Amino acid sequence: MSDNGMTVLVVEDEVFVRMDIAQSFEDHGFRVLEASNSDEAIVLLAGHPEVLLMFTDIDMPGSMDGLKLATAVRDRWPPIKIIVTSGHRAMSDETLPVVGRFFSKPYNPSRVIVAIRQMI
Repeated sequence: MSDNGMTVLVVEDEVFVRMDIAQSFEDHGFRVLEASNSDEAIVLLAGHPEVLLMFTDIDMPGSMDGLKLATAVRDRWPPIKIIVTSGHRAMSDETLPVVGRFFSKPYNPSRVIVAIRQMI
């Protein structure tokens, strides 16, 4: 199933995890941009207004963790939908600091793709 090249930003510091989920998204027709930390993500978002959704890990090195990044994106680019993931923190959609979805690691890429389609 194709999603007509809708653009998704994946923010994940673990390179193999990032490559795996990015490939899953691409296999389902999404255009994917990749960042290894919040600073790279902000640069990409500033240069790519076509991004519709950000998929971010919480625990990352850099100036902001994924939750602070989600809040910054919500404030600067309110239309962007947000999915947050973590293998170290237990959260729910309701406890996120932004409107979005939460997935615990390891997550099922198919469930994430369904959530993306529902959100955008």
